[in-house]
Amino acid sequence: MRVISMSDPVRNTVLVVGSANLDFVIRVAHVPAPGETVLGRDARAFPGGKGANQAVASARAGGASTRMLLALGDDANAAPIEASLQAAGVQPQVVRMPGEPTGMAFICVADDGENAITVAAGANGLLRADALPALDDIDALLLQLEIPLDTVLDGARAARGAGCRVILNAAPARALPDELLALVDVLVVNEGELVALGGHAGDLRRSLDAITVPCVVVTLGARGCVARVDGELLLQPAFAVDTVDTTAAGDTFCGVLAAALAQNLPWPLALRRASAAAALACTRLGAQASIPAAAEVEAFLGRHDAGQAAAYTALADYFERA
Repeated sequence: MRVISMSDPVRNTVLVVGSANLDFVIRVAHVPAPGETVLGRDARAFPGGKGANQAVASARAGGASTRMLLALGDDANAAPIEASLQAAGVQPQVVRMPGEPTGMAFICVADDGENAITVAAGANGLLRADALPALDDIDALLLQLEIPLDTVLDGARAARGAGCRVILNAAPARALPDELLALVDVLVVNEGELVALGGHAGDLRRSLDAITVPCVVVTLGARGCVARVDGELLLQPAFAVDTVDTTAAGDTFCGVLAAALAQNLPWPLALRRASAAAALACTRLGAQASIPAAAEVEAFLGRHDAGQAAAYTALADYFERA
């Protein structure tokens, strides 16, 4: 866990180091099974990538400035990604990779909002931590796993040395070295990622207990999320919405959570804001196009109450039984 002294400069900035893709999204009646061909409709391209999505979510959350270190090719697919980041208020630091394609993702979105995603890393696979900017004014370094694992580890080492909070969204799921987990202050995972790291299939609570990171947040989709913060268990039920596309819901949650923590908001409020923003993102098509602004989240929270006792009880029961 980071230690900040009174002589440290004011830190109110989130730095995202991660992937950026151009997403090619097609609507289908259902996600195709292996070997199945499904006729689609409404094919469109959207800026995406876990890192870029989270940067946009952090910037739109307000209250903290957001920067991003990313790698792009020198092709036409790079331009809409840069434009989307800048329009959201992100300050991008682009590492150009001549001769490499910009990352791409191919996404099938079913009518029930579920999706299947295939990613071609392209330039993302060449991003290295030696391009990191100075971290003196950075509160939180936000990382994911769509860039090389060595880059993630080097970035976490640099952040720990500079006294920054290290937030890792361990997605997509993969085995992680103990050294990396020892550098992480906040770990965000979904159910599958939790089990992959905790090692207890069919037992979410035992998997959580097996992870030694000080703060662990487990997102549970339509049920909500559970966080263990320095030994205390916090519950945040989900907000009920009419789901259109879940593609960027998890990224929205991570970005808004990082911005809230950079503002030193209390954990219950940070989880509530992140959950509300993720719910709103599910009501719209696309990745960055679906991420709400701070005013939209505040208005949504003013209209919705996720604090009902029954919802908390149902979430707690699920987490203990799953």
